[in-house]
Amino acid sequence: MALTREEAWKLVNEYVTNPRLINHLLAVEACMRYYARLYGEDEETWGLIGLLHDFDYERYPTIPDHPLQGERILAELGVPEDIRYTICSHADALQDRYPRRSLRDKVLYAVDELSGLVVATALVRPTKSIHDVDVAAVRKKMKDKRFAAGVNREDIVRGAQELGIDLDEHIGHVIRALQEAADQLGLAGTAAADD
Repeated sequence: MALTREEAWKLVNEYVTNPRLINHLLAVEACMRYYARLYGEDEETWGLIGLLHDFDYERYPTIPDHPLQGERILAELGVPEDIRYTICSHADALQDRYPRRSLRDKVLYAVDELSGLVVATALVRPTKSIHDVDVAAVRKKMKDKRFAAGVNREDIVRGAQELGIDLDEHIGHVIRALQEAADQLGLAGTAAADD
């Protein structure tokens, strides 16, 4: 039996205290829901995967504990194997055991790092608004290795390649997904930029 969104949110709040990690989970959930709609897939299931993909990271920050400890916890809760598989497939170090095969596996990997870069790009805008972010701004920040240094640029490029989509198109999709969730993510903007 799959968890409901409410049950998944409760699990996130049980395991995660870092507000930035919670925001990341919500951002990836938004991206997964967006792509599910784009591809005519199950938005609820894809969203749950995004919400839960790193729920174990705070307690188990090293690979392979993350995501394998999370997989174990989800198995004990009766979460279906295919959902757990997708979550495990986002870890490059586990590709021998959990290769990304399905579209859903590939989308999770493709949006994980990129959503972090897009959020970081929004947060340095004068308005702190995702609505003021475009593909060119993200590409510019992507070139600056010191900006959001924890974001793996190679994973972003590889994610788009595995998905079979142009990188700029993919960035555009992620921006739109995050714009749809701007209020929830605190990215609607604070005020107009001072001139």
